[in-house]
Amino acid sequence: MNLCELRPAAGSKEKAWRRGRGHATGNGKTAGRGHKGQGQRAGTGGKAGFEGGQMPLYRRLPKRGFTCRNSKNIVAINVNMLNVFENDTVVDINALKSVGLISNPRDGVKILGNGELERKLTIQVNYYSEIAKEKIEAAGGKAEVI
Repeated sequence: MNLCELRPAAGSKEKAWRRGRGHATGNGKTAGRGHKGQGQRAGTGGKAGFEGGQMPLYRRLPKRGFTCRNSKNIVAINVNMLNVFENDTVVDINALKSVGLISNPRDGVKILGNGELERKLTIQVNYYSEIAKEKIEAAGGKAEVI
């Protein structure tokens, strides 16, 4: 291969399509928009989902269920997962992140009562189930709400 044989990639040097510059360009007068109608006018982007008067897809499909706008996305952790901490440790959201039990606390962290707790811990999170609170206090720890 020599320098004189180098060519640009196919299609990369295509000429720009100059609209409305006379009949000789092959794209004069209507500038490729056709005659009359909605698409011929300027500013005809239309609204999202508009299908030319046909019933749009988002209205043709059935609707199911309900999404509450006020619901919270709470991360749940079971009591037995807290056994990774040493005795007399203060367990808060940052500690749970550093150990890898949660990655994103979202709208709060809740401790659930599945399993057994074998450590005496001071736990500081947003929510507790009643059983989880009992198990934490039975192990000699504290369940503090932040």
